[in-house]
Amino acid sequence: MFDKLVASLENCPIVRRGEYNYFIHPISDGVPVVEPGLLREVAVGMARVLDLENVDKIVVAEAMGIHIGVTLSLMTDIPLTIVRKRHYGLPGECALHQTTGYSKGELYMNGVAAGERVAVVDDVLLTGGTMVAMLEGLEKCGAHVQDVLVVIKRGNVDIGREYKALVEIEVDETGVNVINTYF
Repeated sequence: MFDKLVASLENCPIVRRGEYNYFIHPISDGVPVVEPGLLREVAVGMARVLDLENVDKIVVAEAMGIHIGVTLSLMTDIPLTIVRKRHYGLPGECALHQTTGYSKGELYMNGVAAGERVAVVDDVLLTGGTMVAMLEGLEKCGAHVQDVLVVIKRGNVDIGREYKALVEIEVDETGVNVINTYF
């Protein structure tokens, strides 16, 4: 089902950052080029596996969740909320602390009200830092997280709840190995 996604992952470049093999991919990095067919395939997969019935909002994190969230929002007509790295000071803004394998910082959630049902979508799950921060923020705001999906799962990460992934990968110096596709 995910022919474009699998092929693009298996053929993406790898760069070495210290002891870490980092894969460069259109879904996770926005480079070298984001092809419409790949975005469409990913969004169709997300729409098929997510429980979107009665979801009020799709929630994504800046920056690499934006393109997949927009595509899914356009396909489903479900509004999109972007968790941003910038403080706006709007009423109800919720500050979240994010710690990933490569950065720390604050994220800010706006536009999510208590009682709303949300689906959380992200590009890659590696350390879980961004996802855990978003889930804690949504709980703090009183939202109900109906479903969680990542496009690419790398490693075995516990985020404190069940989640779905479209593909699972391993990365070494030879490249990306897709070890599982879901659904």
